[in-house]
Amino acid sequence: MNRELINVIEQIGREKGIDKEILFEALESALLSASRKTLGPAENVRMHIDRKSGDLRVYCRKKVVGEVTDDKLEISLEDAKALNKDAELDDELELEQERPPQDFGRIAAQTAKQVILQKVRDAEREGIYSEFAGKEGQILRGVVHRIEKRNVILEIGKAEAILPEREQIPGERYNPGDRIRAYVLEVRRTAKGPQISLSRTHPGYLARLFETEIPEIQEGIVLVKATAREAGERAKVAVASTKRDVDPIGACVGLRGTRIQVISRELRGEKIDIIEWSHDPATFVARALSPAKVSSVTIAEPGELDTQPSALVIVPDNQLSLAIGKKGQNARLAAKLTGMRIDIKSESEVEAERAPVADPVADRAALDALAGMTPEAAAALSAAGLGSPAAVAKAGRERLAAVAEVGDRAEQIHAAAEAWVARKTPVADVGPGPAPAEPAASA
Repeated sequence: MNRELINVIEQIGREKGIDKEILFEALESALLSASRKTLGPAENVRMHIDRKSGDLRVYCRKKVVGEVTDDKLEISLEDAKALNKDAELDDELELEQERPPQDFGRIAAQTAKQVILQKVRDAEREGIYSEFAGKEGQILRGVVHRIEKRNVILEIGKAEAILPEREQIPGERYNPGDRIRAYVLEVRRTAKGPQISLSRTHPGYLARLFETEIPEIQEGIVLVKATAREAGERAKVAVASTKRDVDPIGACVGLRGTRIQVISRELRGEKIDIIEWSHDPATFVARALSPAKVSSVTIAEPGELDTQPSALVIVPDNQLSLAIGKKGQNARLAAKLTGMRIDIKSESEVEAERAPVADPVADRAALDALAGMTPEAAAALSAAGLGSPAAVAKAGRERLAAVAEVGDRAEQIHAAAEAWVARKTPVADVGPGPAPAEPAASA
């Protein structure tokens, strides 16, 4: 053992990226294992390599006893006192031994080699794990190495990572040598070394792409508050600005849509809606349903059995299909983005639910009681499908005048019907509604 050994260990440490102290400890352990093959199993023996000179020293730990029965494990009190005057019975002393390290057999040398190689492999695996354990939630670049059962294996530096089929964007195809980016989903220790799982469908991947491609997000001027994705098809991103003079949507879209187009191309043409985040839940829900226009939003707080808040959204009749989206996609993404259960209804559905159940007898009695009404006129109106004051008020004066039995009394009867409807309609308690949904930018 000499200075040459020190140089070899330092070189291996640099090439493998392993702390040289780990290599020294591995070599000491290997030499100790080799010595036990020839010198017998002595659990109290320790080997130490001088870190500067490379000299090997062997130490033996012995117990101080009154009478020695095994000189490999015990030392007499008298001899112990000669070495250390403070030694007492039952103390343990560590003594340097004269054991020539070159007295190893072929099998012992092979054992030492195996121990060193195993230690180096373990150190490499631990180094790789330490390198990537702190990168969960980040984006890494890798080269496609091979494809196993539709799972893509990527080379990332000294490590290999797996992109499972379920984490791949539908329709994507990979070939060995392709360079791709992916989101680090999980880093786990396994018997075969660290396993790095990647994803290209996780909502966090979209958020990280925004941070990478948009300088205002890197600088903290614009914040990504929430994301929701259906990979390969459509995504929604809620953004907010920390400065009043910065438009968060415009910053993300970029001049002529250049920034958002780069992100969309990375996601194989995924359509991305960018909306402005709001502290007000009702406003946020209305914006999340863009591009649909929303009439009103009512937020219901979660109950004891339901921990998730819900929102009742009312939209114009011609906006219902747009708000729900193809196969319910727009509503699903809005629910994921806001973290709420969203129930969407059209205005006509709400009116139908609120309308009282028709009572033909009561309606005819009310119709007969209208000012200017005659039995003949009431019968004619009922035959024409206007059998209640509400129907008469909705029909209008011109339609009433067209009924021969009504004739000149059309205006009087219509005014009486409107007055009847006004008396029967309760005054609604209308609170401040949410701000109208702003159009979302999309790519």
